[in-house]
Amino acid sequence: MHPLNDLTDATEEFLSAPLRLTIDLEAIAENWRMMAARSGSARTAAVVKADAYGLGIEDVGETLYGAGVRDFFVAVPSEGETLRIYAPEARIFVLSGIWPGQEATFFNNDLVPVIASEEQLAFWMATSAERGDHPCALHVDTGFNRLGLSMREAVELASDVSRPASFSPVLVMSHLACGDDPQASMNQAQLQSFQEVAAAFEGIDASLSASGGIGLGSDYHFEMTRPGIALYGGLATTNGTPASLTVAKAEARILQIREAKAGDTVSYGAACKLDRDSRLAVAAVGYADGYLRNLSGHGVALREPLPVGASGFVAGQRVPVLGRVTMDQTIFDVTDLPTDSVTAGDYIELFGPNISVNELAEAAGTISYEILTSLGLRYERRYL
Repeated sequence: MHPLNDLTDATEEFLSAPLRLTIDLEAIAENWRMMAARSGSARTAAVVKADAYGLGIEDVGETLYGAGVRDFFVAVPSEGETLRIYAPEARIFVLSGIWPGQEATFFNNDLVPVIASEEQLAFWMATSAERGDHPCALHVDTGFNRLGLSMREAVELASDVSRPASFSPVLVMSHLACGDDPQASMNQAQLQSFQEVAAAFEGIDASLSASGGIGLGSDYHFEMTRPGIALYGGLATTNGTPASLTVAKAEARILQIREAKAGDTVSYGAACKLDRDSRLAVAAVGYADGYLRNLSGHGVALREPLPVGASGFVAGQRVPVLGRVTMDQTIFDVTDLPTDSVTAGDYIELFGPNISVNELAEAAGTISYEILTSLGLRYERRYL
């Protein structure tokens, strides 16, 4: 039995919840160990932003810290403040950097701001001159055109002998635009640019690769890698090969089994017209729970190029979504299941061991990152 299917120690609250989310913490730790092995001699951090990609920064952070992670990346200071409780001796890098009014959060929780602009740089130099030496990281843009100092700004900073002695970067980093595509020529172009930056900041650790970049080879590893989605079971590359173990299973309770006749319509817009007598399972999940409207079986304009929609898994078989996903309910076609094999009160797998989060994302025309980070607050969570 897959660990995510074992309900031996489940609580009554979990067993009766309308929505259930089971998270295998050991699988997350094992995924990090695999990423560390693939990173060679580079130190391997863990990205736990967005509530550890929707799976819970407290439990995931504590697990990864116990597995040996000593460098974490979060997006905003409040995430770092929470993580500090569970990773007491780790370095916690805040990717959005620091702004006026956030000084106490950074200094009281020993957070490392990632400086990404001239404005942040000026503020941080003034702050560190006033408060004393405190580590920071520098984000340099090598072609992504999102956050980061320009190449010129970075190289000039590296050679600026007038910068304050209290200005102490411990890491220089950049981010690959096409790290998920091993064939993209931009990877090599960004690597060459970043090698120039790393050489300018000789003696300071460098980091270029997230999950996808780790697979590009040792030239991309530098002193630190930063796996994110690969820790959580998502696809890190476009070649369709999962790089990690399945870590989560989402389920919804079936609220009703109903009979419908050929010619009847299903859900909003009457876009799904049945071509046979059907049995429908109405499940307690919708787009308010991250089961995106784009997973609808019928009648969503953005989905016309990919009309099939999602499937669930119940009674040992896949069953398709019928009609539009709504805010709180989704309808599945269980006509082809044996009559007594599924009843009201049963649970249908939305993603997990039988339908991967990557497959669900593909059905929605999106990526596993969006599925996981959109899960919402209504799932009763159970950690293994």
